[in-house]
Amino acid sequence: MSGSQSSLRGANRALVVETVKRYGGLTQVELTAATGLSPATVSSIVKELLAAGVVDTHGTIRSGRRAQLVTIARRTGLAAGVDVGPRHLRVALGDVTREIVAEQTLPLPADHRADTTLDRVALLVIDLLERVGASVDELVGLGVGLPAPVEPGTGLVTVRGLLRGWDEVPVVHVLAKRLAKPVLVDNNANLGALAESRFGAARGYQDAVYVSVGAGTGAGIILSGHLHRGFGGTAGEIGHVQVDPQGRICRCGSRGCLDTVVGYPALVEPLTVSHGTLTLRDLVQHAVDGDPGCRQVVADAGAVIGGVVAGMAMVVNPQCVVVGGELAETGDLLVQPMREAIARRVPLNQMVTLDVVPGDLGVRAKVLGALALVLEATDQMGADVGAGPGTGGEDGTAATGEQGG
Repeated sequence: MSGSQSSLRGANRALVVETVKRYGGLTQVELTAATGLSPATVSSIVKELLAAGVVDTHGTIRSGRRAQLVTIARRTGLAAGVDVGPRHLRVALGDVTREIVAEQTLPLPADHRADTTLDRVALLVIDLLERVGASVDELVGLGVGLPAPVEPGTGLVTVRGLLRGWDEVPVVHVLAKRLAKPVLVDNNANLGALAESRFGAARGYQDAVYVSVGAGTGAGIILSGHLHRGFGGTAGEIGHVQVDPQGRICRCGSRGCLDTVVGYPALVEPLTVSHGTLTLRDLVQHAVDGDPGCRQVVADAGAVIGGVVAGMAMVVNPQCVVVGGELAETGDLLVQPMREAIARRVPLNQMVTLDVVPGDLGVRAKVLGALALVLEATDQMGADVGAGPGTGGEDGTAATGEQGG
């Protein structure tokens, strides 16, 4: 009986922590409404979490009354991670221990404009800081992922046409001007690879490939534990490998690229007659629920993607391939055909095998990678001046993280 009560208590504590993370900060009254737990239970759990250093409380005003705002406890300094996708914007705040303290996702229209999207990024970062009772002064920097290869110093997209409306936009300078903080920009598949190698399915592997499958397809490469971006930053752009010489014209200007075969429009087109208009989320959910047509589309995509990844694996020779992105939420429906295609094309090493596994971090991998990008840079700068991140060195100068700003 006591074991059951202990398990229930643990589950309630986890529920409170996850709810606070989701909203950034809530009063105990708001926590009671959001979790469905009793006021007494919430009050008791908050006291336990406060004593354990898991949460902090701050005085606030709600509906004209004083209240205690409950937030996730954080160490000195916060970083913002931003994942700009073709149809979504995900922003997270994390502290120097890599603990996420607040997060939010918003939908974006197709071909969203750079200026309005970057305005939303800046506003959402400030909003999340306010939710956790922090100021912009506590922000050590921003990491931003874009669905295209970029020049890190400026954040300029290096291949025209891949992200319409973003050509010639120096993302680093635009966001640094809005928030007066250091900004680092990278391809979002690279950031997914970074996150999975640090916190997810590629931990323990020195050489790994992360494959992101969603509205488009891309890959990030980890060699000897470090991101390999290639000359010009286009390493891993498997979405633009030709798979159909007679196929459709891609956004990049080439014909029959992988994205024209397994990107979102191509995935749902065969289902239009039988299923009507589907979003990518609809396709994933129907496939998971057992819809045979949607399952077939996902499996076919996995086989085609696996063939391309096999060629990549022959060149890079990774220890593992990690599969992430929205379509990877279908699990082995996508991953198993990829495994089979890779196994057919990659000679099996008698000493070691190539692992092909689903990612551990799901669709959050890229925003977590963006956080890791900033925090690792901050750690390095702290080491370079002989002090911790965000503190002064022996000569009294501050490690402000000005790369790319």
